[in-house]
Amino acid sequence: MIEKIKQAFEEHFGKDPLLFKSPGRINLIGEHTDYNDGFVLPAAVDLGVYFACKPNELNKYRFYSYDLEDVCVRDVHDIAISKTRWVNYLLGVIAQFEKSGKKVQGFDCVLGGNLPMGAGMSSSAAVETGLAFAINQMEGYGYETLDLVKFSQKAEHEYAGVQCGIMDQFAVMHGEHQQVIKLDCRSLEYRLYPFHMDNYELILVNTGVKHSLASSEYNKRRQECETGVALLQKHFPEINSLRDVDLEQIQNFEQEFDPVVYNRCSYVVEENLRLERACAALEKDDMKAFGQEMYGSHEGLRDKYEVSCDELDQLVDLARSVEGVLGSRMMGGGFGGCTINLIAKKSVPDFEQKVLESYQTPDGGQPEIIKVKIERGTHPVQINEK
Repeated sequence: MIEKIKQAFEEHFGKDPLLFKSPGRINLIGEHTDYNDGFVLPAAVDLGVYFACKPNELNKYRFYSYDLEDVCVRDVHDIAISKTRWVNYLLGVIAQFEKSGKKVQGFDCVLGGNLPMGAGMSSSAAVETGLAFAINQMEGYGYETLDLVKFSQKAEHEYAGVQCGIMDQFAVMHGEHQQVIKLDCRSLEYRLYPFHMDNYELILVNTGVKHSLASSEYNKRRQECETGVALLQKHFPEINSLRDVDLEQIQNFEQEFDPVVYNRCSYVVEENLRLERACAALEKDDMKAFGQEMYGSHEGLRDKYEVSCDELDQLVDLARSVEGVLGSRMMGGGFGGCTINLIAKKSVPDFEQKVLESYQTPDGGQPEIIKVKIERGTHPVQINEK
């Protein structure tokens, strides 16, 4: 892929670009905990977006999307939001450098990748962090990694109009080979945990269901969690978010909750505990115990948080029926998208056969099966790098 991107750059703009890779991400456990100041456990993966970039002396930003076969040229003084959607992720990043007091000179950029569309692997975060990293390198600005993460998040807020949390950009930028990131979404402190893949595979299965309910239901879940916090604050004024709540506190006042709000809040508290147990399992290299926490996460998302759907549940049930599948759950906001599955390598053929025989996407097609490896985050690449 990087060779194709470099070749496209030479065809459009000239020789000797700088080359970068910015990966997609997965989240192993810790779903809908981020906006409750909780913990998440993401990782960068081997699939991603590649960039070829080089300063020009034209006072213009010249972008070429390899995947879309689309060109966009903007004057360096014109970084307003574009009607061309894919360009906004790039312009938004440039705007953050300028807001911080830097004038980004004109440059040429070709980008393209092998991230599956609609699989919930954060292609937008890969694009944003990749360009932020490239600009920082080209210009020699010396910004810290966390600065670039925040630039990328703000680009999505302001130019793409998506009020995302910081997990995606953080994971894409901070990923390491065969390590997952336990991220504290309140303090942004993080710790790496080993995730040894010698005997296991991580496989995503795409339901083929679009997240049509995700945005409206997402906002509703946030409101339900805030309602629960407000109730608990009457008894515990020191509580600021569900992150500060333990199971005993919430159970002692269950009778005061609306049952739906109670389910939402207890799920978040329990999911943080599951994540802690999952990390303890990784420290012992106990992948079986880790997989059980994945199953528990899905059950909570299905029964208490109610963000799953029949297709996601069907795929998790299929996974449970295959010997050698250690864990399975929905990944992401819900109402569609992918399951993520932890599988012993020797069981992968049986798993794939079972999925293809037993599951059809809503349009009657075969589901997309995506194997991923946990790899390093955004970085410069050499042309001979795999």
